[in-house]
Amino acid sequence: MKVRNPTRSVTIGSVSIGSIHPIAVQSMTATATTNVEETAKQVTALSDAGADIVRIAADSKDDAAAIIEISLRTDANIAVDLQENYRLAELVAPYVAKLRYNPGHLYHHEREKPWQEKVQYLLDIAGANNCAMRVGVNCGSVDPTKLEQFANADSIQPMVESALEHCDELDNRGFDQFCVSLKDSDPSKVIAANQQFAEERPDVPLHLGVTEAGLPPDGVIKTRIAFEQLVSQGIGDTVRVSLTVPNDQKSLEIQSALDILSDIKEGRVRSVVHFNTDTLNIISCPSCSRVENEAFIRLAQDIKKITGYAKQYAITIAVMGCRVNGPGETDDADLGLWCGPKYVNLKKGKESLGQISYDAIIPRLKSELDILIRTIDSR
Repeated sequence: MKVRNPTRSVTIGSVSIGSIHPIAVQSMTATATTNVEETAKQVTALSDAGADIVRIAADSKDDAAAIIEISLRTDANIAVDLQENYRLAELVAPYVAKLRYNPGHLYHHEREKPWQEKVQYLLDIAGANNCAMRVGVNCGSVDPTKLEQFANADSIQPMVESALEHCDELDNRGFDQFCVSLKDSDPSKVIAANQQFAEERPDVPLHLGVTEAGLPPDGVIKTRIAFEQLVSQGIGDTVRVSLTVPNDQKSLEIQSALDILSDIKEGRVRSVVHFNTDTLNIISCPSCSRVENEAFIRLAQDIKKITGYAKQYAITIAVMGCRVNGPGETDDADLGLWCGPKYVNLKKGKESLGQISYDAIIPRLKSELDILIRTIDSR
């Protein structure tokens, strides 16, 4: 294993990340944030399982109020995932260790305001409350101005350029307590994006993860491939394994991360470095508090079972659990499903096929899958 990139130290509550510190492991709660009792219980469970940092999503003032209460019930290092409403930061920052924002999501709130002003606001809040920050760049929600600068087929460069731009902005404003993540559901793209970023900014700590890795064991395998290639090259300071699992199995994310890191340290790594994209590929986002109907998890499991007959076809099916990731992060799939409270939104590529009830979605999906198979067979 190569010597780690010389990343600077960033303090997140009682833990620090960076090249002189052990790689930190983290996860994210899946219970509704406003359910204080259950979310606090899950934070404790994840921390007890070995999580150095536990992330909670905040999408409303009610969520923010719940996070304040949760923080009083645990000693865990809490990171808050700011969604479209970045101004929730001022409510939660005094009670947490880290704020995560997505450069693409900054465009969703107060659209008339330049993103630089929003970043300055976040820095002021973080600095005043001794919070670290993460610039979280995701494949399905990239800064739209960056997407316009590159070919549609290039999904890596817009992510990297967005991350670099925000790093420059934070540097220029005198803030250095931040890390960066560049995530995709394809482990090969995660590897490429993080390698490129690390070459340009070897000083910035990286949070590694394969977003929407999916159901185990496939989700663990995809993540293992990315982590082995990056960590073995000295890249990565904190990691998260994102799996689609029921709430009572969330600790599997922690155990999987610990197992992968242990194997890398002992040299027990795979010789095959590319995930097979010539066969059926089902991606699904991790269960988290943004999921509006817990039927999403069972749906993902059922889809994996009923699509087994198509395993020899190079078809991607994406199953997303919420309106935040769903619309954008299903665009690149052959068939995409994003789950609302009462309906599943079905897509073929970027084309919407309508809202389907949970009871009817499986036969409709199978029908669309059969059409794709017949199209492939006719070529």
